[in-house]
Amino acid sequence: GGSVKTGKMPEGEKTRQCKQEEEQRQKEEEREGLIEFYSSYQELFQFFCSNTTIHGAIRLVCSKKNKMKTAFWSVLFFLTFGLMYWQFGILYREYFSYPVNLNLNLNSDRLTFPAVTLCTLNPYRYSAIRKKLDELDQITHQTLLDLYDYNMSLARSDWSTLSMRKRSSRSLLHHVQRHPLRRQKRDNLVNLPENSPSVDKNDWKIGFVLCSENNKDCFHQAYSSGVDAVREWYSFHYINILAQMPDAKALDESDFENFIYACRFNEATCDKANYTHFHHPLYGNCYTFNDNSSSLWTSSLPGINNGLSLVVRTEQNDFIPLLSTVTGARVMVHDQNEPAFMDDGGFNVRPGIETSISMRKEMTVRLGGSYSDCTEDGSDVPVQNLYSSRYTEQVCIRSCFQLNMVERCGCAYYFYPLPTGAEYCDYTKHVAWGYCYYKLQAEFKADVLGCFHKCRKPCKMTQYQLSAGYSRWPSAVSEDWVFYMLSQQNKYNITSKRNGVAKVNIFFEEWNYKTNGESPAFTVVTLLSQLGNQWSLWFGSSVLSVMELAELILDFVAITFILAVRWFRSRQKLSPPGPPANSHDNTAFQDEVPGLSAPHRFTVEAVVTTLPSYNSLEPRGLSRDGEVG
Repeated sequence: GGSVKTGKMPEGEKTRQCKQEEEQRQKEEEREGLIEFYSSYQELFQFFCSNTTIHGAIRLVCSKKNKMKTAFWSVLFFLTFGLMYWQFGILYREYFSYPVNLNLNLNSDRLTFPAVTLCTLNPYRYSAIRKKLDELDQITHQTLLDLYDYNMSLARSDWSTLSMRKRSSRSLLHHVQRHPLRRQKRDNLVNLPENSPSVDKNDWKIGFVLCSENNKDCFHQAYSSGVDAVREWYSFHYINILAQMPDAKALDESDFENFIYACRFNEATCDKANYTHFHHPLYGNCYTFNDNSSSLWTSSLPGINNGLSLVVRTEQNDFIPLLSTVTGARVMVHDQNEPAFMDDGGFNVRPGIETSISMRKEMTVRLGGSYSDCTEDGSDVPVQNLYSSRYTEQVCIRSCFQLNMVERCGCAYYFYPLPTGAEYCDYTKHVAWGYCYYKLQAEFKADVLGCFHKCRKPCKMTQYQLSAGYSRWPSAVSEDWVFYMLSQQNKYNITSKRNGVAKVNIFFEEWNYKTNGESPAFTVVTLLSQLGNQWSLWFGSSVLSVMELAELILDFVAITFILAVRWFRSRQKLSPPGPPANSHDNTAFQDEVPGLSAPHRFTVEAVVTTLPSYNSLEPRGLSRDGEVG
């Protein structure tokens, strides 16, 4: 055995050395690492509540000795947080609903005059189809005689040539008999016999029968009004006659001078360069004024003297009485490069009346994208535009129906444009097209075809708000000389003076026109402002307070990760391997020399240097000194 002897250290030097060690330890503890973490969740939340600028958080720390106050402020704090984020959810939901503000602007400027379409309400008897129309009239005469005992008056030429046309009318008669006009008892009188005294003429519905190609399925297209039934039945056969003529729509038998007696715009006379002509199967010859985009009319001043003034003939000669049941003319105001849908937006002009139509222009500009489902030019609409015009909602809807008609029925409806590679429906080629059409029309009105869903509104559109005034024209004291001058000028002898002519004035009521625009009601700036208002309301803090909260969340995640790693490592060390043979163990060393006397105790200082990121994880009260006796 040997002995270890040590000399006694002076007290002053020992004190000085302890002070140096204490200062060195304090410097190491105060030294900041690159990233500082906390040793526990409690320390993290205590530091956050003591130093954050969020109102109310300090109460969670300063009242920790009073458990009831701590519980109260904890509930209040988290309840406030919940209410604030509930308001945040409402704001986000409103933002992502993309609301808009409606902006109303009044503009004053010279206005471009719209296009005006005027129709005669007199379906014309084309010379190419006059014979077949006369045959259809003869069949209709016999049908009305059988159903209603009504003897319809026909022109003498029709009666005199009837015997000559019996052979040629057999084909038409065959198809008419396939779609006969019939009477049918109303639903509540079906079980009564026809000769029952309780059943009179008013208890019958009238219509015509339409059957499928194999005649296995038929239905009765019925109408409550006999006038509507006869007109629809006659129109159905009239369309078939027109469809048999390949160039019927190209026929130009217009007579502008015999329909338009006078035309003026801005006190200047109109000429043929100011109008275009087309024929409508039901509304007759139609004339569109100011449709030429190269030289459009502009109104220099509002008022009746600075618009379009027309004197038109309303007497009907050589017309088709079963198609046209009204007298007068039909007028429609629309924008350029838009088709005139006379049955949608037009209205009738009465004979012997001066109709003054004042206009107010109104433009609508919608936001596209996420704010609405409008379309800029229709290129993103899954419907082919069959019209040679720009996109409108009505253009799309009619094109959609026509395309479905071609797909389902194998032919196109005569009233709408013809798709490429298709032909118009004609029962000499497509026997059951009428059955298919009326079935498809019922699905179209119920939106089974989806046309109203597919066709979206345009983002920019122009409309004209119209108001009309009426007065007798010409007056009783002036009608003689007015009719005389018109007859001399147009070389036409008016047989019915009062129903012979009408006058139409179309003008702007004022220079001002209204623009309805849309702007985003909830932008990103508005959202941030509203979020800031809510944060200030509930916590009275700022953006930096939000960053403090974000820092708290990041520190919480980091501590959770580090503690999870430590827990995982401690699980691995639960069963450590045995120590190696040459290892040095202080406990074993002390056991080997149990009798060693130690008159003087010395200390061995072990300085443990750890990574900066783990400095704060060491317990603050842990001693760094180890003693060996």
